[in-house]
Parts: sequence; C-alpha cells; structure tokens
Amino acid sequence: MGKRSAPSRLGPNEAMAMARAVRVSPQKLNLVAGLIRGLNVSDAARALEFSRRRVADDVRKVLLSAVANAEGNRLDAGKLVVADASVGKSLVMRRFRARARGRMGRYRRAFSRLTIIVREEE
Repeated sequence: MGKRSAPSRLGPNEAMAMARAVRVSPQKLNLVAGLIRGLNVSDAARALEFSRRRVADDVRKVLLSAVANAEGNRLDAGKLVVADASVGKSLVMRRFRARARGRMGRYRRAFSRLTIIVREEE
C-alpha cells in the first residue's frame, strides 16, 4: 500500500519540459524566460536563436524538448504556444577566494531551475 500519485498539473492539451540545474542565477535566467512567455513556439525559438545572452541556448533546448514532449502526446506542433516559462532557485555552491592579508572572501555560484509549459491553442 503505497502513497497515491499526485494529480497532474497539466491539462490534456499541455506538455512540459524542465531543466533542473542551469548554471546561471535565477534573475538572469528570468530575463530570457520573459522574452518567450506567450509567444508561438516558432517565434520563441527564433527569438532565442538570435538572443545575445549566453543562457538563451539552454532555454532553447528546453523549449524544443517541451515541443518534442507535446508531439509525443499527439499535439499539433504548429499550434503550440508558450503558456508558462517559470524560473526558480536550485542549488547554490559556496566558494572562497583569497583576499588581502591572508583572509578569504566567500561568494556564491547560483544554479537555476527552468520549467517551460507549452499549450495547444486553436
């Protein structure tokens, strides 16, 4: 007797893809995710392809993965829209750097989590 599975957060016309450890801060990733919210998939992929931000390639990979998941769920790829592109915190690596007079300074290397949900619309 195990635990009951949680109900799906996705509708029947939605598909999702997630990247769990993107090596950029959530604040910087959210700027790129904001570019594609609400766009068609083709327009979003084109915007990410020509974006000058380094993390745009990672976001584009997750977007194309969500499209592939939607095609696996028998959704029409031509009618897909980016319904949600949410960014959250992931792990934080704490690192140290040598400073003056034998001391050290601590800094943090942030990772982010990216979730993209695409929806088929008429």
